[in-house]
Amino acid sequence: MSEVQQNAPNTETQREPQRDGPRDSIYIGKKPLMAYVTSTLIQLANQPTVTIKARGLSIGRAVDVSQIILKRMENAGYTIGDVRIGSETLQAEDGRTRNVSTIEIEVKKA
Repeated sequence: MSEVQQNAPNTETQREPQRDGPRDSIYIGKKPLMAYVTSTLIQLANQPTVTIKARGLSIGRAVDVSQIILKRMENAGYTIGDVRIGSETLQAEDGRTRNVSTIEIEVKKA
């Protein structure tokens, strides 16, 4: 490669990655709890229903997010709709098959 090609900016990494999931879902991970609460409230401002999804060790955080929205925003009239629990079968790095618990909590505007 020439020196010019090596120093050229990589436009592939500068673009925002596209998400395949629906816009009405919030996937819980390792960010601060209030980041997910804020994201959920922003989505609820635009849509009547938002689904909070988590799996594994993040399930407790998903429950916390839904309860913060219900308890702190009592006057806004949010309610919990369906709560779905399940498990997914995943392949571990060592080749073993593992079952991972999942939860989906539906938050609705009243």
